[in-house]
Amino acid sequence: MLVPSTRFRVRQHIMPLREHGIEVLEYTPPISKYAFCPTNFEKYRLARAAWPALKVAARLPGIVGSWDADLTWLERPLFEGLLTVEPLLRRPLILDVDDAVWLAPPFGHWASRIIAQHSALVIAGNTYLAEWFSQWSHEVYVVPTAVDTEQFCPATASERVRPDRFTIGWTGTSSTLPFLVAIERPLRQFLERHADAELLIVADLQPLFATIAPERISFVAWSPESEARALRQIDVGLMPIPDTDWSRGKCSFKMIQYMACAVPAVVSPVGMNCDILALGQVGLPAANEAAWLAALELLYMERRLASRMGAEGRRIAEAYFSRTVVATQLASIFQHAASL
Repeated sequence: MLVPSTRFRVRQHIMPLREHGIEVLEYTPPISKYAFCPTNFEKYRLARAAWPALKVAARLPGIVGSWDADLTWLERPLFEGLLTVEPLLRRPLILDVDDAVWLAPPFGHWASRIIAQHSALVIAGNTYLAEWFSQWSHEVYVVPTAVDTEQFCPATASERVRPDRFTIGWTGTSSTLPFLVAIERPLRQFLERHADAELLIVADLQPLFATIAPERISFVAWSPESEARALRQIDVGLMPIPDTDWSRGKCSFKMIQYMACAVPAVVSPVGMNCDILALGQVGLPAANEAAWLAALELLYMERRLASRMGAEGRRIAEAYFSRTVVATQLASIFQHAASL
């Protein structure tokens, strides 16, 4: 499955954890929890009613397999906002969360509390998540979402396809494109002021802007390989998010990816974004449209400042968020959990 949280919270650590003597056996259900009911099922009431049960049944091999393991690593609740078969998982159980899952309807608060209480410990992607889960678990560890700093790395001079362009970049899933569209006006104003500027977007769907000319936008269809290549082409990375409880649960992964590529970031000062900005001069906060435009103008005019921010971001990404560093943290936690 290409669900971002699974790829970055679990799958990328399987090989590094093996080097620490920890073997991870991943169970990937054949039916995604996000999958819609097939059209042919919709024709039959009984089949339509059975679809949720089929999704639960698809996870039973993982439940059974957990009983042959020394511990169980559960990446998020099995279904958003619901408690299903989590209590059947082999203990000690480790719950790993990178979102404010307790906000998920219909019963996210109750389900998250029960799963946390059933777990030996909780791994949270940031302090906001850790604070909430500490109500229900006596052991909560903050472990950030890691970036592969060998794949996401600074561009060499020969890699830049259009070094004469000043490229603003954004990466993400189409579900978060509305956050980018929300800052369309300052983006349009910036592009209109600078003929050599462009907006590069890496996503699964092309965005729809009302006022930005299509010729000023480059689109790259997302894949694990294309994302890293594309981010090495940008001069500034964008991470706009609304100031909500759900956003405060986000783990700033876009920002971390930009930093790993030595790219300064302009971000909404919300949640973990603020924590990372406090680590060093890696980018600029932008809380309103005027601030977004001012930040882009500053980085456009002050290229040396932008370069220093990029270098500092790379240093911090390697020190705090690299896959090597995070896998070592996870290995220590797992070894502790196995002894419980």
